[in-house]
Amino acid sequence: MSKKTTGAGVDLDELPGHYIRRLQQIAVAIFLQETEATGITPVQYAALQTVCNQPGIDQRSLARAIGFDTSTIAAVIDRLEARALLQRAVSPQDRRVRLLTLTPAGQQALESVLPGMRRAQERMLEPLPKAERAEFMRMLKQLVTANNELSRAPTMD
Repeated sequence: MSKKTTGAGVDLDELPGHYIRRLQQIAVAIFLQETEATGITPVQYAALQTVCNQPGIDQRSLARAIGFDTSTIAAVIDRLEARALLQRAVSPQDRRVRLLTLTPAGQQALESVLPGMRRAQERMLEPLPKAERAEFMRMLKQLVTANNELSRAPTMD
């Protein structure tokens, strides 16, 4: 990599944020390549998987579980509901709360996206030697956990 500096003499190649942003772009591109036939985005996958793992989760808890802001999660759920992959039900305890469950089509969509999702994860880590992948994941989780509260959409711990 060439070492170029900006007007203030800052070398982008030395900024972790620059590489984290680029890695996120790459991760989304790889995911979409591997799962193109399903039409499911990374955020939609996270929502479907979380609802599968926690049937009856409410929208706010889903947003916090996947680190997505509550004002935008409704649009994600709307799209999944329009595709008949998720269904909302009114909570018996609080009529303002909507509980989410997968539909049979949602379960099938989740099962169909899993092979591509797994290939995408492998491709993302492929450049690292196998012996370093677990350490990279450990450090990545440490950074995210330590900085969670700084996020616009912190996850639940």
